[in-house]
Amino acid sequence: MMFGKVLKRNEEQAVASWVNYLNQVRLDRLIEGLNNQNINFSDAINILDSTMAKINETIIERNRGGLKGMHGFIAEVAEYGVENAREQILGKMPIYKWVNDNGPADLIRDGVEIQQKFVNSGNHLSLQAIKQHYGDYPWFLDGVRKYQIPSDHYEKIKYLLSITEKQANKMPTSDGEFSLKQWKEVHEFFDSEKIKFSDIEPSKLSYKDVQRDQIQETIELEKYSINETDKSIRKDLYDKSKPTLKQGAQVAVASAVIEGGMTFATGIVKKRKSGKNIKEFTTDDWIEISKDSGLGTLKGGVRGITIYALSNYTATPAAVASSLCTASFGIANEANRYRKGEITQEEFLLNAEILCVDVTVSALSSVIGQAFIPVPILGVVIGNTVGTFVYEIAKDNLTKKEQQLIKQYLEELQEYDKNLDKKLEAHIIKLQEELRVYYSLLEKAFSPDYSIALEGSIQLAVSLGVSEKELLNNEQETDAYFN
Repeated sequence: MMFGKVLKRNEEQAVASWVNYLNQVRLDRLIEGLNNQNINFSDAINILDSTMAKINETIIERNRGGLKGMHGFIAEVAEYGVENAREQILGKMPIYKWVNDNGPADLIRDGVEIQQKFVNSGNHLSLQAIKQHYGDYPWFLDGVRKYQIPSDHYEKIKYLLSITEKQANKMPTSDGEFSLKQWKEVHEFFDSEKIKFSDIEPSKLSYKDVQRDQIQETIELEKYSINETDKSIRKDLYDKSKPTLKQGAQVAVASAVIEGGMTFATGIVKKRKSGKNIKEFTTDDWIEISKDSGLGTLKGGVRGITIYALSNYTATPAAVASSLCTASFGIANEANRYRKGEITQEEFLLNAEILCVDVTVSALSSVIGQAFIPVPILGVVIGNTVGTFVYEIAKDNLTKKEQQLIKQYLEELQEYDKNLDKKLEAHIIKLQEELRVYYSLLEKAFSPDYSIALEGSIQLAVSLGVSEKELLNNEQETDAYFN
């Protein structure tokens, strides 16, 4: 009887441990995903910062291209930086390379050479600039190469190609947005040139976005967009880590199969021990086994979904949830016996009390076993087996005083476990706060603004225990140190 009881408890706690494992896998994936996203976000922002710094240092400060051509060089660097940042925030590798050699290609994207044309003069939508480049390099479109123009130019060309001359003639021209002349120029370009519309692609930026007095705002807006993308990714990671109805149903079905199968096997073993061979089982024997198996299957399904719900939607450990389920079934059975007059009121109360202690020992033993043997299900089963055997032996053979000592010891373990949880939570909160401060200092220490970086480096060094006597606090001390 003791062995059968232990086997039953093991089955119950094994289901609980499996549910706990599923929950832990989701949480581990969430934490891993958030940690990776921290890196992706930091790298994406760093790419945008370095892009703006490169635009300032290599183009604006050097007046590269002059007032009329500067925006073209800015567009090349901005395209390269913005696209790489958008890939990085998604956890992908950068795809753009800035060629910067005044050759036939300005950018390379995943091996595809791109010539970028941001020209607004004459309102030719950058097409005349493409025509001139193609005349200089007639082989440019042999193979996989592309021309890239501002996104607003591309959309306007696309629209003009989609309407008839009659429609174009009816378009209002007072605001200079459209004209029949421009419609004709676009159509003649693609009718007469070897360049197809498919050879041209839109930049991620408009003509206005890359102007000298606008690029800083463009990069800042891109940072905002990156931040919004980051929030969306984190929300998606969190949503995926939530318990689902589908997984809950899978747990219920699996638990039902396990408990129903175990009840079926136990029923056959019980009949065999009574002296009957399987071939001697009567119809009534099989009906009894099937009835018990069906009830076991039902209980298993209820247990599975209950454990899943309690462990995910309340602060209830899976082992405790399983024990609560077992206690509920047991007390309901005892209540039914009491209603039928099979047991007295005193017996009902005593049986219910013993049942609650039984499942408490099972839950506590499973938790301790899992702690000492951190292997999913195995630790729970071993812990439950040892704990239940010890408890049964104590209950049957030890004095009331000894039983009280064991009970007191179990209560102390539970209290100790609660205290450890509180201390762990306090340490985690403290660690999170220290990490927040550390990342803040780290961000300042690597700021592109050297004055902020100097101040951040000093604060970071102090936070890491560097003596103030060894710090370089200003430019004079820095110059003196390196001289």
